[in-house]
Formats: sequence, C-alpha cells, structure tokens
Amino acid sequence: MSGKIFVILLVLAGAVAGISLYYLQIYGYYRDVVAVPGADVVLIESATGQPVAITYSEFKAIDSDSSPIRYRACFTTTLSQDDLAAKFVHAEKAVPRNAPFWFDCFDAAAIGAELKAGQAAAYVSQKNVHYGVDRIVAITADGRGYAWHDLNDCGEKAYDGTVVGEECPPRPTNTSETN
Repeated sequence: MSGKIFVILLVLAGAVAGISLYYLQIYGYYRDVVAVPGADVVLIESATGQPVAITYSEFKAIDSDSSPIRYRACFTTTLSQDDLAAKFVHAEKAVPRNAPFWFDCFDAAAIGAELKAGQAAAYVSQKNVHYGVDRIVAITADGRGYAWHDLNDCGEKAYDGTVVGEECPPRPTNTSETN
C-alpha cells in the first residue's frame, strides 16, 4: 500500500512542478508596461542619429525582467509610410519575435509577412536598450505599430560565446543589466 501512495505523491509532485513551470514561462514573469507619453515610441532620426518621439495612441505593452528580449508592444500612429521612411533609420534584418498567445495584438508571423511583402517597414527605435539588445519598431501602411527587442551584432556575439571585439562597447558590470 505504501508503494501506491509513494507513486501517487510522485505523480502529483511532477504535475504540480510541470503546471508551475508552464505558468511561470507563459504568464508569471510578464508585467504590463505603464505608458509614458512621448517616451514609449521613439525612432532614430536619420539626420541626427538621435531618438525622436512619434505620435501614437492605443499603446499596449508587456515586458519581463527575466530576459531583455521579452518586450512586446502594439500601438497605432497617424504618420504615413513616406514620412517615416524619409526621416528615420531603417532596421536591417527585422524579424519579430513571438509573443505569448494571450498578448493577442502582437502576431509575429503576420507582422513578419507584412514586412516581407513591403506592407510594413521596420525602424530602429533605441540602440542598446540592454547590452547587445536594440528596440525595433515596425509600422504598417494602415498605421498599426509594433515594437520588440532584438539582439544586435554585439549581442549575438556576446550571447553565443564569440569574441566580441573592439567594435562593441564593454559589457556593463551591473548584474541587473546582463540578465
């Protein structure tokens, strides 16, 4: 009889651990980002290299302290594709990262398809938001906007173990910046 109880307890412990792990990865570490008008959506201006706030509305974003690439945001803007393309720095190799299924305004596959088809354009929003991580913003022809964090060249080298080299800034010593 004690063997059956042991097996039941072992199965229950495994189930609780599995459910807890699933919850923490999908829901637990994320938090809503409080909107800061004039600071949430910025793009790097081509002429000056400085970030410039753009007009936006309906801002919704999530982030996580557990990884620098978990940031996702959705918004709308009234700026035209021509105005954006003429004024701001385009992002090379912009590939949106998947968001949790419950953050339904951000569909990485659909955004990626629009970028590939030329129905959306991607811009650099902020360089080195975290070490080796840039914020990318994509805006569609109808004014829907999306933002996510992506590894830049230094980040890809730093996180895959390659020698970073002199062209990258030194890694910060603050441990909260490198997590």
